Amino acid sequence: MVKKVKTSKKSRMNRPKKEALDVSQTKEKKSKSKKLQMSFIILLFLCVILLTLMNLLNRMGIRREVENDAWIIAKKPIIYLYPEQTTNVLVKFGKPENLTHTYPKYEDKWQIVAQPNGDLTDDKGRHYYALYWEGQNLNELKAKDGFIVKGVDTIPFLEEKLALLGLTEREANEFIVYWLPELESNEYNFVRFKTKSEIDASMPLSIEPAPDTVIRVMMEFKPANGTEQVMAQNFPLVPERRGFVVVEWGGTRLK
Repeated sequence: MVKKVKTSKKSRMNRPKKEALDVSQTKEKKSKSKKLQMSFIILLFLCVILLTLMNLLNRMGIRREVENDAWIIAKKPIIYLYPEQTTNVLVKFGKPENLTHTYPKYEDKWQIVAQPNGDLTDDKGRHYYALYWEGQNLNELKAKDGFIVKGVDTIPFLEEKLALLGLTEREANEFIVYWLPELESNEYNFVRFKTKSEIDASMPLSIEPAPDTVIRVMMEFKPANGTEQVMAQNFPLVPERRGFVVVEWGGTRLK
């Protein structure tokens, strides 16, 4: 004989409330789960955006500037070697830790065979017209001399000044072609050329056998408004190119 289990009136009245509470708690758990999922998706999306921006900054060559405003990048210094006869040349930098890009790849040194016409050959037989490097420079401008140049006057200005600094027309042509778009895009530019002693201090250069003539040209510039008062920069006499000649040029945009 089966006995009937009696439930109190109070228990029967509380059952709907308990069921309603369980439903409410389940909905609340689902809501929290959805919020967590949404937060995770948003966080993941933000991480993707951040990584994309960091990659873009790195490609633009300004990551170092973002990390430390004291540093800027010396762009496209290239080195020409003109020995009097075919010569095995060793090129080394005094501050290799500041190099950011090199071609051919700089590994403690460049060992290259140079021809009188400037043609260079590495140990793999690959030919180059110049050695390329980029590196970090301190973003500082101590000198007060220079030039205020209209963007539209960039070509005649550079043709004149680069000749005074000792570049051939071919070397000046390569310099101008590289920097012209950036300089002409500004209405005015402040332009200055570092002295050889300043360049040597920034990135010492060691070459064996020792060259007879070394010409190092490093332009630094920044946009200007055309009203600045600047003392005109004077240059020494045009260097005489004799014997084994080494020529280098590059540029830096100041902040």
